[in-house]
Amino acid sequence: MPRTPTLWFDRGTLVLHPPPRGKAWVDYATWDDRIEKFRIPACQYRFLVEALWAEATNFTDNAKDFVPLELESKLEMEPYPHQKEALEAWKQGGRCGVVVLPTAAGKTYLAQLCLQQTPRSTLVVVPTLDLMHQWYAHLLAAFPDAEVGLLGGGSHDRTAILVSTYDSAAINAENLGDRYGFLIFDECHHLPTDFFRVIAEHSIAPYRLGLTATPERTDGRHTDLDTLVGPQVYRRTPEELAGDALAEHRIVQMKVKLSQAERDRYQALIADRNAFLKQANIRLGSTNGWQNFIKASARSSAGRRAMKAHHEAKAIALGTDGKMRVLTELLAKHYPERTLIFTNDNATVYRISQDFLIPAITYQTPVKERHEILTRFKSGEYKTLAASHVLNEGVDVPDARIAILLSGSGSKREYIQRLGRVLRKGSDRQKLAILYEVVSEDTAEERTSERRRGQTKFDRPQEQSGSKSRQLELVPSPSPETTPSPSSPIPLYSRNRSKTRRAAEPSSEWGKEEETSTDGENTKQSDDDLLDRF
Repeated sequence: MPRTPTLWFDRGTLVLHPPPRGKAWVDYATWDDRIEKFRIPACQYRFLVEALWAEATNFTDNAKDFVPLELESKLEMEPYPHQKEALEAWKQGGRCGVVVLPTAAGKTYLAQLCLQQTPRSTLVVVPTLDLMHQWYAHLLAAFPDAEVGLLGGGSHDRTAILVSTYDSAAINAENLGDRYGFLIFDECHHLPTDFFRVIAEHSIAPYRLGLTATPERTDGRHTDLDTLVGPQVYRRTPEELAGDALAEHRIVQMKVKLSQAERDRYQALIADRNAFLKQANIRLGSTNGWQNFIKASARSSAGRRAMKAHHEAKAIALGTDGKMRVLTELLAKHYPERTLIFTNDNATVYRISQDFLIPAITYQTPVKERHEILTRFKSGEYKTLAASHVLNEGVDVPDARIAILLSGSGSKREYIQRLGRVLRKGSDRQKLAILYEVVSEDTAEERTSERRRGQTKFDRPQEQSGSKSRQLELVPSPSPETTPSPSSPIPLYSRNRSKTRRAAEPSSEWGKEEETSTDGENTKQSDDDLLDRF
């Protein structure tokens, strides 16, 4: 009598033995000579099991160690329309997919709604310890009767709902993979790296949710989210949510002139740098221009002088005294409004802190001190706060209304995140947030500003004189022919199947697209049936 095939989890993979009858399961399997059995990537668990069910194959599933949960929420709020739409889109997308919403649009509460409707052992993955503690506090308040634990920062809990940093989850991926049926990736643009992606790849979780305001990555790896989490099922911009879930906002660009001494020194330094670049035949605007400059600067004393000149010129543009005078005017103009000041370097943060007697936060600030500063800022005891990069992501400052960007990188993600620090309405329903971008005129900082604002994708911000309200878009607006109205159906997608090489087909067939049915009724089970199966 033939033995019943058994499926089990083994250190981030699945093992299926003895091989069952039928053909569909072979699509996901690879023969392992070391154990003389078939292995399947853990992330293919859902598709493998569905394929075995489709062929009415009798098998024993010993892979999953996750369980249904009894969750009763004690934190109930009326969801915004976009949260209801996102929840429905995610459910109809097979409960696997990425939701893109601006900072302060309620992504954490959306995740709570998804968890309430998908009550399974859940792993929440976040990029920072601050965010880990924010999520932990929220989930404890929402589900006080559930076991909620932490992984990271010295904690190693083993609970039905676990909040972990990306680092800790990646380190323990082989041990966590079978214990959680629902993965929630906050700031999921961090996931597609060589180190972090194993969290998704070594997990059998059939349900996955990715949350981010800025999914696009400069290395192009954001496309990997389709297979690691699921496709993008819902997206909204600050423009679409302004006045409802988010505060109305205005972006004002202010240009300052270098002093004559600063201008002369800046031009001399740029001339020295450019002379070396011309001699070395390097164009900084090319794809590998900056990398080639770094390599060339290490090979000669002339190269080192050129690199030193580049950094000194940049420091002049970013830290000109003219910016300090503008900062003085803006702080006086908006006092006692709560204000955030952003810079690109710690030296400027400390200079502002010393000159203006303003509390500062950098990566060097101890955790307890940072917590104390943020607490006093939120309570209103501190009116102004200066920071470099640590407030870009994962910090809730609901009553901040003014953001002053004294300097920054060319990253659009950083720009959008800094704007997001002041978009939350807080206690003021009629709040108008303002982002001031201070740029040194006729310097390389102007091109940096254009890059981070995506000049081909966004309208130019208003100059200070006669500026009007405008909205920042996270992605280019679709053409008028494709722009959906608020009542238009939400695009829904099903999760892409990973293009795993098939063990039982010739290598010439590898990489070819599988033909898929376009009949949704035949290829997609109902959402209720799906939840009953896993």
